[in-house]
Amino acid sequence: MNIAAILAGGVGKRMGGGKPKQFLPVNGRMVIEHSVDAFEKNSLIDRIVIVMHPDWAEEMQAIVRRNGWKKVTDIVPGGKERYHSSMAAIECCRSCGDDDRLIIHDAARPWVSQRIITEVCEALNTNKAIGVGIPVTDTIWMISDEEGRSIQSIPDRALMYNAQTPQAFHLSTIREAYSLALQDPGLKATDDCGIVLKYLPHTPIHIVPGENTNIKITFPEDIK
Repeated sequence: MNIAAILAGGVGKRMGGGKPKQFLPVNGRMVIEHSVDAFEKNSLIDRIVIVMHPDWAEEMQAIVRRNGWKKVTDIVPGGKERYHSSMAAIECCRSCGDDDRLIIHDAARPWVSQRIITEVCEALNTNKAIGVGIPVTDTIWMISDEEGRSIQSIPDRALMYNAQTPQAFHLSTIREAYSLALQDPGLKATDDCGIVLKYLPHTPIHIVPGENTNIKITFPEDIK
């Protein structure tokens, strides 16, 4: 079974305004409507879980009904940090088998393509962990510290990728990675591939090519 988890637990403080960014309109629909619909339409996706800030769960339920989505089975509360939302999705799948797959996607990436979703699902047939990314085109600076802002080094950009979502895993893999991560008092995480990389370092993470249009909406200018 391929289970898509749409993470919409944040409140979008960097966007400003009164609503989380996933509820803002773009191209005639809410951001989250585009995101969920992309997985609803894909024939390889069997089930959809939406991780939502509890204050907005009722509105999300109304959106699901209005769109007539058949694959959405659960709307579960997220947490303070992104990884709390990933953990909520994993917990929601506690009755699923280890060989079932969890495809985790940021609700704030509304233009994910059918090609990306399909290739991610197909790659899970031969891989335990999948990332989506595109090669970096700008020069990257490593700085000495956040205060000094002086350049320390310039990595070879041929080896650098910008990470996107979805990121996908066999449930056995992501469950084990988070089980180990939660034992780390210094846990910090911005994405799920990073959790697997750090806590299951011998697990290869296969990269599916992303797209420049698969951007994450973060600031108001991203939807203008």
